[in-house]
Amino acid sequence: MAGAWLLLWGALALGSRAETAFLRRADDSTGRCTYSFTVASPVEAGCPDGGGVPELRAELAALAARLSRLESRERGAGGSGPRGAEAGGVRDPQHPAPAARLEAAYGELLRAKSRLEEEKGRLEREKEELGRRLESSAQEIARLRATRCPPGGEGPGRGALRAPGKGRCRAPRWDPQPLAYQELQSERTEVPASRLLEETALGRLGSEDSAGCGELVWVGEPVVFGRADSIAGKYGVWMKDPEPVAPFTRETTWRVDTVGTEVRQLFQYEAPEQLARGYPAKVHILPRPLESTGAVVYRGGLFFQPRRSRAVARYDLRGETITAEREIPGAGFHGQYPYSWGGYTDIDLAVDETGLWVIYSTEKARGAIVLSKLDPETLEIQRTWETNIRKRGVANSFVICGTLYTVSSYSAPNATVNFAYDTATSTSRALSIPFENRFRYLSMVDYNPAERQLFAWDSFNMVTYPVRLSRA
Repeated sequence: MAGAWLLLWGALALGSRAETAFLRRADDSTGRCTYSFTVASPVEAGCPDGGGVPELRAELAALAARLSRLESRERGAGGSGPRGAEAGGVRDPQHPAPAARLEAAYGELLRAKSRLEEEKGRLEREKEELGRRLESSAQEIARLRATRCPPGGEGPGRGALRAPGKGRCRAPRWDPQPLAYQELQSERTEVPASRLLEETALGRLGSEDSAGCGELVWVGEPVVFGRADSIAGKYGVWMKDPEPVAPFTRETTWRVDTVGTEVRQLFQYEAPEQLARGYPAKVHILPRPLESTGAVVYRGGLFFQPRRSRAVARYDLRGETITAEREIPGAGFHGQYPYSWGGYTDIDLAVDETGLWVIYSTEKARGAIVLSKLDPETLEIQRTWETNIRKRGVANSFVICGTLYTVSSYSAPNATVNFAYDTATSTSRALSIPFENRFRYLSMVDYNPAERQLFAWDSFNMVTYPVRLSRA
């Protein structure tokens, strides 16, 4: 104990010459009480190899350098500190913040979703329409199967039909009236050559019976009269007046190029030679733009469908004003019930030996062709017939002697006149009269009763077809 106190006094004496000494008393690991003194060195400022301090300082220096590089990189990306724009920096617009990029991507996804929903709605509407058509076709097929004779039954053999109310079978005969849509069936009728020659002679222009009416039996090859020289004439309408009013004559030719949204120009040619050269005698500017290729010229007036309407208008060619206009009740327009080639051909006007006609369809008719006779002065509907020929299923149509005829295709080179609807008997029948689409894009066909020819527009080309009619 005395030795401990001596050591303490020595340490205090040492501390008086240097720094203050510290006495510490604590139990050691064995439980014994020990005393420790801490005295600062009077000569050394630091201890060499002092417990790994240099390694610690080197590590701290490395961390400081790394932190400096990270701060420099953040400032280069648009920030002015560890948090960039959040610390007050301005971000480069070419490198938007992640939040801005996510917001832009989210907006694009919303727009894509909206487009997909619109497309889904359109497809669902088409699906519903197709379902209705398939249901109608299935019902018709079931009806036909119910009337067909069973195998081995009495009758002429396969394909025979059971006569209504009778137990025997009869040979099949074209009976279009019960069918939902007539284009579902067709038949080819063989005609003896002697009979065809007889009918051809009767129908030849200039014969004693040429002024009379009859059934269409033949359509000749197309003859080109002129060609449009611009894209506006890819499809159009050209015509002559079968009953002209002075100063116009039967040689006066009219033409409209119908490609465009504001079709107002009606070209007047005094003779076919002017049309062939492409130099009109006059250009009429219509007060209303017309729609598509359904116009006709008759008794001194241009009859046409004004754009985006279900109306028919009469433009007086002498007075150059619209003298009559009337809506066709329920008629589809602007792409609702066009012909198969499209072109907004919902309302088509026609002229024959009996007067002025309008060809169209309605929702009530479910897309089938509706034919109405019009008063050429007032445009009042005089009578209407609803056919069973689906309008979208044919390429075009025309009227001869009160009978509606349809063309099977606007692009097939070897098309046919495939159906006829007789307004006198309100009956229809299938035909197979060859019809040539020489230029593969038939957008207009009309009958001229004065010349007994079809006028047509076939991919920039204005053509005529000679026709022959049988004895009425």
